Amino acid sequence: MKTKSSKAIVLIICILSISLLSGCTNWKKKYNNLNVEYQNAIGRLEQKDRIVAENQKVIEDLQRQLAEGKKISGFGDLELTADAQKGTLTVKIPDTILFDSGKAALKQASISELNQVISTLKNDQMYAGKDIDVVGNTDSDPIKKSNWQDNWQLSTERALTVLRYMIDHGISAERIRAVGCGEAQPVVPNTSASGKAKNRRVEIVIHMR
Repeated sequence: MKTKSSKAIVLIICILSISLLSGCTNWKKKYNNLNVEYQNAIGRLEQKDRIVAENQKVIEDLQRQLAEGKKISGFGDLELTADAQKGTLTVKIPDTILFDSGKAALKQASISELNQVISTLKNDQMYAGKDIDVVGNTDSDPIKKSNWQDNWQLSTERALTVLRYMIDHGISAERIRAVGCGEAQPVVPNTSASGKAKNRRVEIVIHMR
């Protein structure tokens, strides 16, 4: 009886040992798999950090060039501003270039500036894949003799018109959005005709990082 009991105990121990060894193997495999995933995640994070740092350097260089009075190629004579803190390059297009007074339809005879911006955003690797905001702005004069409810609606419709034109001419819909600010974001006080003219604009904001 003792012999049989001893053999049974040995058999149980062997089975348990095999199970434990198998379990260790599985845990080791799981650890190795998790470690590979962790290393891949670290690699992706480091790559993202490098890209962010490179894009930050680009916007800082653009800001410096503009501060020195230099032109940024690809945007003609349009006014540009660079904000290294926000990581944006903004192209300002006066409303008189794009629209008749109180209208939201593009003037087909005078959209060469917009076409140049689109070409630059499509063909210059510096701007490849960057997100874009199209921002409509007006002066503080109330809407008169038009179908618009207020300046908010006019600025939004103008931004949407430019956005649709840009999409129709090759800008990916996934990287662009339209924003209407009405009279809420003036660049100068609306106390003179020249000031109001500067505030009536469409801005194309390129997010550089």
